[in-house]
Amino acid sequence: MIYFVGAGSGAPDLITVRGARLLGEADVIVYAGSLVNPALLAYKKADCTVYDSAKMTLEEVIAVMAPAARAGQTVVRLHTGDPCVYGAHREQMDALDKLGLPYEVCPGVSSFCGAAAALKAEYTLPNVSQTVILTRMEGRTPVPEKEKIESLAAHGATMVLFLSAGMLEELSARLIAGGYAPETPAAIVYKATWPDEKVVRTTVAELPAAAAREGVTKTALITVGGFLGGGYERSCLYDPAFTTGFREASR
Repeated sequence: MIYFVGAGSGAPDLITVRGARLLGEADVIVYAGSLVNPALLAYKKADCTVYDSAKMTLEEVIAVMAPAARAGQTVVRLHTGDPCVYGAHREQMDALDKLGLPYEVCPGVSSFCGAAAALKAEYTLPNVSQTVILTRMEGRTPVPEKEKIESLAAHGATMVLFLSAGMLEELSARLIAGGYAPETPAAIVYKATWPDEKVVRTTVAELPAAAAREGVTKTALITVGGFLGGGYERSCLYDPAFTTGFREASR
């Protein structure tokens, strides 16, 4: 069997219990060495064979996983965060489907969740934002035309930007052009949940200067929106004046 496992956001103890068990059972591990914390390899058994996919093509990854699975070995494809967010695992699953090889997916803690923990923040606050947009700037790889930063910024929702820390001059300008006020709160979270995690609170207009001051150019999430401010309404869920399916309003 081949297992696609989410490694979590960085800290080795933030992998799921299932993910850690699968790592311990694996005969072969193919891990994203440029992003996954190598400390996670401490879960593997002594005779496990390990490959770093940072140096491999899709075809090379499949050429490792497929023969091992056919030989009855347990294979773990270890992805950063959760594979469903910028994990590029759909193309791997499609290739395995064509080969008639079974696989399962073990979810993980995405870095956007780790960033919220580092910020001690809630992305969805009553009367502030009930929508979280996960996106990225286009760089060497494009994004669909309807998903340009300006179009998404027009919603004024909470935004979390992956793979964009090296393009903050352009990002800041385009966020403002799309509708965020220059003074909108923003934060840069470098290597969320890793030992060298760093949180930089700033504004949309000051994103480039803040990153330059802290020396952050990559491996960081950019978060934008009113959720980083101080104002919000109390949740109805725990309001004594609000009736739910489990309790009656007390006043």
